[in-house]
Amino acid sequence: MMSDEAKIITDELKKIEENLADIQLILENETNKNIRLIAEGRFDRSRKPDGALKAKKEMLLLQMDRLEKDIRRIKQKIEEIASKDV
Repeated sequence: MMSDEAKIITDELKKIEENLADIQLILENETNKNIRLIAEGRFDRSRKPDGALKAKKEMLLLQMDRLEKDIRRIKQKIEEIASKDV
């Protein structure tokens, strides 16, 4: 049987591990993807006259993708909190 202090520490470590996993997912799915897009020159607005519009559209798609992921994370946290209350 664990002492109260050990249980608190264990719970805090689990929270830290979850946050670390979230950060790793963001890096893998969002940041690295965005860096790759920029490196590929997709945001080079000087290529064509309509390049600025395409770049703006791609930026909006990236923002939408990030917001959708944020919403998924928020829903997951709400479900976790709801399941603890039961």
